[in-house]
Amino acid sequence: MQQAACPGEDGDEEMGVKEEGEEEDDDDEEEDDAEDGYYMDPCPVAVVASPPGGGRAASTGRRRAREEKERTKLRERQRRAITGRILAGLRQHGNYSLRARADINEVIAALAREAGWVVLHDGTTFPSSSQSAATPGPRPVMVAASASPLALPTSPALPLRGISPVAARPISHRPAPACSVLLSPPRAASRPPAHEAVPDGSASHLLAVPVPVPMDPAAEDAADVKKVPEVAPRPPERDFAGTPYVPVYVMLPLGVVNGNGEVVDADELVGQLRVLKAAGVDGVMVDCWWGNVEAHRPQEYNWTGYKRLFQMIRELKLKLQVVMSFHECGGNVGDDVSIPLPHWVTEIGRSNPDIYFTDRSGRRNTECLSWGIDKERVLHGRTAVEVYFDFMRSFRVEFDEYFEDGIISEIEIGLGACGELRYPSYPAKHGWKYPGIGEFQCYDRYLQKNLRRAAEARGHTIWARGPDNAGHYNSEPNLTGFFCDGGDYDSYYGRFFLNWYSQMLVDHADRVLMLARLAFEGSNIAVKVSGVHWWYKTASHAAELTAGFYNPCNRDGYAPIAAVLKKYDAALNFTCVELRTMDQHEVYPEAFADPEGLVWQVLNAAWDAGIQVASENALPCYDRDGFNKILENAKPLNDPDGRHLFGFTYLRLSKVLFERRNFFEFERFVKRMHGEAVLDLQV
Repeated sequence: MQQAACPGEDGDEEMGVKEEGEEEDDDDEEEDDAEDGYYMDPCPVAVVASPPGGGRAASTGRRRAREEKERTKLRERQRRAITGRILAGLRQHGNYSLRARADINEVIAALAREAGWVVLHDGTTFPSSSQSAATPGPRPVMVAASASPLALPTSPALPLRGISPVAARPISHRPAPACSVLLSPPRAASRPPAHEAVPDGSASHLLAVPVPVPMDPAAEDAADVKKVPEVAPRPPERDFAGTPYVPVYVMLPLGVVNGNGEVVDADELVGQLRVLKAAGVDGVMVDCWWGNVEAHRPQEYNWTGYKRLFQMIRELKLKLQVVMSFHECGGNVGDDVSIPLPHWVTEIGRSNPDIYFTDRSGRRNTECLSWGIDKERVLHGRTAVEVYFDFMRSFRVEFDEYFEDGIISEIEIGLGACGELRYPSYPAKHGWKYPGIGEFQCYDRYLQKNLRRAAEARGHTIWARGPDNAGHYNSEPNLTGFFCDGGDYDSYYGRFFLNWYSQMLVDHADRVLMLARLAFEGSNIAVKVSGVHWWYKTASHAAELTAGFYNPCNRDGYAPIAAVLKKYDAALNFTCVELRTMDQHEVYPEAFADPEGLVWQVLNAAWDAGIQVASENALPCYDRDGFNKILENAKPLNDPDGRHLFGFTYLRLSKVLFERRNFFEFERFVKRMHGEAVLDLQV
């Protein structure tokens, strides 16, 4: 039997459309599922039957049916992926407030409204200029709140979440206290003053909304008159006023300091930082790239660009989080610049490629150095951890005044790929695509030598190897012999290998954090842990296993990491706190992802260990739903111990963030993170 996540509603049903001939495919797929013994269980982990073995015994018809089912699934995944990208593009670039689970009707309605058409609740659509000439029945009447005294640019009207799509004229808004309301049609001839319709008594902006009103009073009771049903407004948001103050930082662009030691677009950056400061942001996060600072020769450090940048930040009275980035930049999601490892390190790598992580096929990953050389003197007479320590000590000496003045509030120690504590198990440069399970990265000769010693110490030299049935980067767990339910991951050998593999990750963190605590004595240090949330609803948690987190359904893989952070008084910085499980299921139901479950597990593992927890978003976030999810995780409701995050870092400073609608939501989010009261403005 194989474990898989409980799938939700079919993607096509949510979109409300089917391509020609797909209805038959769907029926065939359901019949095939029934034949194969597939069924759904309401529990977090759904149990499904493994594909029957014995290829000789299987009939040709069964094989063809199975192949057709897989082709049908592939077509559906492609369709859902395209739909998800269209909705994401409209939300991000078109100023459409489309929910993550919007169906095709909402998309068409939003486009029609922008073109000047009126769209009623029942789908009736006509040009706004013909409203007065509409046929007898409910006709829209424009009810407006008084205009704001502020002269503001307008943007296309957006459907209110929880309210039926209706036509609306453009509304204007800005990052300032404001509130809008959907007004009900008055039955009396007189209209109440606009200030009575706004909860805070202010007239914030013009909102014109058509609401159905009978043409004749007698027609109101007529059976043939269709009324637009009254729909409850969006439920009020949780009030975070008076909650604990959680500082908010913003990551600066990856290439804010270039390889020549210059601050890129310094004048524009200063203007952006001033806006962030005015919005209440506490500080910024900066990556100090090993490949830029120690680029040409060992122990020759160029901090010039960072000195100028830090001075700019200090003059604006902002705090600094600094990342010791011992990995290369480029090739990962969100990387818009290329910053390789130091030139003298890559020269060593040409003659000794085993300094890099290596997969089963022998492909080297040059993103960061293998943990196998942590104690090997292969870097011009120094070990890898000595190189990291020298870099950190140089930084501490060079920027001593920023530590003494409290400008630098935290140092985040890079411990692996993307600066996170993990193996580079899902590199895009090697063809990985979401939601592939990734591959184990332990085939360089240094890690292999360590594995042999561990197997000999256990008394099973035959175990001195990596799994040979763990699939490839884009495999699914149930299609591998190692990760499927009842697979080798839970055998004696599998438990030995995964214990060793994950212990190498913990040992690496232990060694580097010990030296980091020496270099930054008396300062706050932190470690970032990635949120590998796909395949979380399966038994093996395959993607987490290849990344180094030994966290199957019957084991807590994050407690050992929390313990080593506790040992050195380091905070845990966790990602993906803005993601919702249902949204992930909407776009990639086959990924069996559960970001909410993963976040809750990791946060509680850290809190149980007594360490501080911070977080950041994994993907760009500009909408209120995403910000609300971050707030929920930052300040858990009714937590008996009053636990909350001690900081949040927003990814990332960009021109898109400063678009009026996006920045309005961001500024509102900052105030709520600080525990300030905000108006309940529904956009």
